[in-house]
Amino acid sequence: MKKNIHKFILWLLTVPVLGCASMPLFMGRSSVADDIAGKAGFTKEYIKAGDFTLMTYQRFNRSTDSISIYIEGDGRAWESKYRLSDDPTPLNPVALRLAAVDPADNIAYIARPGQYSPSGMPDCAPKYWSGSRFAEEVINSFNGAIDLLKEKSQAQHVELIGYSGGGAIAVLVAARRNDVTSLRTVAGDLDPKAFCRYHHVSQLDGSMDPMDAAQAVSRIPQRHYAGSKDPVVPGFIARSFVGQEGDKDYRRITIVEGVTHNKGWPKRWKGLLAISSF
Repeated sequence: MKKNIHKFILWLLTVPVLGCASMPLFMGRSSVADDIAGKAGFTKEYIKAGDFTLMTYQRFNRSTDSISIYIEGDGRAWESKYRLSDDPTPLNPVALRLAAVDPADNIAYIARPGQYSPSGMPDCAPKYWSGSRFAEEVINSFNGAIDLLKEKSQAQHVELIGYSGGGAIAVLVAARRNDVTSLRTVAGDLDPKAFCRYHHVSQLDGSMDPMDAAQAVSRIPQRHYAGSKDPVVPGFIARSFVGQEGDKDYRRITIVEGVTHNKGWPKRWKGLLAISSF
């Protein structure tokens, strides 16, 4: 029973939002992402870094001091309540939608291992969208890809934005770099152990814990957004993380009214960026 509940909760993280996100049902997930990226002026590039080939979209308009890096969530990790997906490519790529409305000059989006594979089939083991989604080799790959994107854009500094599980990746990446000037997470799973306890499920074996990196990133200016109507990653997850950093008053957290886990963020994002303070 516990194993089935675990699968159900992980499936909830990847349930698509219908409406504008219903297009993947007949267009194909890659086509939808290409359409979002194309309208925003992004170009696609696959980057081989470490053990993985990561799909990226990029838009470099002019030489500036920094590059904004968006990291996607866990995607469609589960096909159903009880079956691991054969392809974790998201039906609703929330992080890409956020990147598309960001007015910054230099932006790159990075998908997670197994997502948007050029062959149409994931090129890594399923454990990398299940228990090992935050594994050492995953973080190394992201760091390598960011190095290449930073060099290509001629930027000196990196601004990290992670959605859902991508928030955990952003924290773990930031802890290993000295060029990150800001860190933002959106509905971020920043305390996986607390998340699993809350949902009464087993822990993510094979993954590193962003809570262990909290002190290392505490010096970085940051903002963590939580949806007021998000039952999947509730606001206390962000509070647990910033508390570990030493922010006992939770000043680094912004609760966004009316937003769920995967619905409402793109519409609010440009405004949140405009008023965001660290």
